[in-house]
Amino acid sequence: MKSPLPGCLGKRRPRLLWPLLLLSPVLLLLIAAALALQSQALVTPDGSGLSPEQIQSTKDFLRRNDPRRQEAGPQRLLRIDEGQLNLMLMQLAQRYGRGRGAAQIQLLAGSARLQASFPLPLLGAWLNLEAQLGQTAALPRVERLRLGHLPLPAWLANPALRRLIASLALPTQAQVAGELVETLAFLPQELQLGYHWQADSMDHVLGALWTPAERERAQAYSRRLAELSANLAPGSSVSLALLMPPMFELVRARSEGADADPVAENRSALLTLALFSTGQHWSKLLPSARSWPQPLPRRVTLAGREDFPQHFLVSAVLALEGSGPLADAIGVYKEVADSRGGSGFSFNDIAADRAGTRFGLLAKDAPRSLQTLIRAGLHELDFMPGVADLPEFLSAEAFQQRYGGLDAAPYRQMMAEIEARIDALPLLQQAATHKL
Repeated sequence: MKSPLPGCLGKRRPRLLWPLLLLSPVLLLLIAAALALQSQALVTPDGSGLSPEQIQSTKDFLRRNDPRRQEAGPQRLLRIDEGQLNLMLMQLAQRYGRGRGAAQIQLLAGSARLQASFPLPLLGAWLNLEAQLGQTAALPRVERLRLGHLPLPAWLANPALRRLIASLALPTQAQVAGELVETLAFLPQELQLGYHWQADSMDHVLGALWTPAERERAQAYSRRLAELSANLAPGSSVSLALLMPPMFELVRARSEGADADPVAENRSALLTLALFSTGQHWSKLLPSARSWPQPLPRRVTLAGREDFPQHFLVSAVLALEGSGPLADAIGVYKEVADSRGGSGFSFNDIAADRAGTRFGLLAKDAPRSLQTLIRAGLHELDFMPGVADLPEFLSAEAFQQRYGGLDAAPYRQMMAEIEARIDALPLLQQAATHKL
């Protein structure tokens, strides 16, 4: 047998290299993913979740620094101490991390070190981010970025971080923020943000929060609610159980088709109802809505009370936004605040919050199933548990004496009873069983 000519061998080798060249990008991606993903969180999430005191701190800070409450003048300077900034970062990370994300920042002179951890449940891993930010004459520059054990060079880190920010916020929102913010300075344990504010800035900001598709949806449901409210006598009340089916008839119709977004339709309809139940309308959130036909004011009730629909619907909208744990925390926060000088701590309000949160999560996880069931007709006890026997209007002293605080066994036992009642709600059971 003749041995192959050397020229023949030379011609075969390139063909053998092609599979390796095609596989190399895949191998590089696999190696990068193995380096980026880790088994443990870099920043440990707080297992106890947000406390009422933390929510109160953030609310107070935002209220104090509301641009509309500041002294006249377009040039503004916002000072944020490191502790307050970390609290807000943690709340933001928990929202995007489904209650398990965590983030923290260390502020130094001219630089900052940011760390964040987000769970990836399907992979059983964590995405850990470490960024070193440097102060510039305008917005900060990423000097170093590391994803897990994978370092990214500065020339790649800045566009990568911009893409990450763009994936978390609407481009119009980022554009408006860029128009308002002029400087951002790092000081030891303090962030200073310089921005300008005009009389129409709030309308500009609110208008940027909504995409054209969201504005169209909001207008459709506002128009439908205006029609429904016009059919009710002035000064009359209507049960939420009677108001939701005709609203969700439109929701279901708009959710047909391959390009429809049933979750977005659910969110817009529930937000429209939440605004209506609190005596507000879309113009509160969307300046262009001032020209829409406005729903006539009517009392929305559950179990004959006006506060229950407000608790239920606001919690549902919060849960739909991907912040179920945040909705829980806000509900508890309100009741603790009430016990310290308001109407008092009420477990029936907590039950309405929790029922609304579970409803909102189903509106996200089983959107079409929920639409079909609601459109068929509702009874209040289908989605809101009986709560007439639950304690309410407890002062801070009475609550502490009877239940021992939010970490005590009597309080946890009462919460377990509320959860059991919600588990038994017919609408939630049917929607979870028959997902469409």
